Amino acid sequence: MDNNNNNPQKQISLELKPEIAKGNYSNLAIITHSHSEFILDFATMLPGLQKPEIGSRIIMTPEHAKRLLNALADNINKYESQFGEISLGAASPKGTFDLGSFLQNGGGAKS
Repeated sequence: MDNNNNNPQKQISLELKPEIAKGNYSNLAIITHSHSEFILDFATMLPGLQKPEIGSRIIMTPEHAKRLLNALADNINKYESQFGEISLGAASPKGTFDLGSFLQNGGGAKS
């Protein structure tokens, strides 16, 4: 960091507890929003399970959701610069889908 910089970066000290450090695997994200918040549910959908199980829920303001979008885009660009383009495959859905319809059409019982 340049000592002559008028906007020095703030140092943040974070604690990462062991039970959080192991992380949660997710291969499905369900995103909903209201006027004041975005809700991100991260789920795992595996063969043999009747329905996806939500392992984590993150709630954030619209401003923070947009910051997350920008941070993810920046990191994906850096990743692809180093390792090559991430392929989504031909069968990957583009956009969103109705999870309720998915569950009723063979993805498991809807509660």
